[in-house]
Amino acid sequence: MNDDDWIEIKKDERHVKIERKKAKELRKSNWWKKQVSNGICYYCNKKIPHKKITMDHILPIIRGGKSSKSNCVVCCKDCNNKKKYLTPAEIILKDLEKDQNKSS
Repeated sequence: MNDDDWIEIKKDERHVKIERKKAKELRKSNWWKKQVSNGICYYCNKKIPHKKITMDHILPIIRGGKSSKSNCVVCCKDCNNKKKYLTPAEIILKDLEKDQNKSS
């Protein structure tokens, strides 16, 4: 099973466009600047160089997530690329599945 068929995604293009615009505005906020100044990845807890910081939506926009302070976190590029369109719970399940397949 590859990443693309792990879960079916039906994205709402209109929602995605609106939320990406909101995310762009949120990146200009003092709140986001404070988050970035800490420079710690939400997922791996590693210190991130300023140029490698990304904004991640915990519940991805294409899954109905919002560009809000409660859904956006500082993330390193590696974790953001690994996460893609998945929720944190789905990442755990996917990792468990990989571990189970390795031990079988």
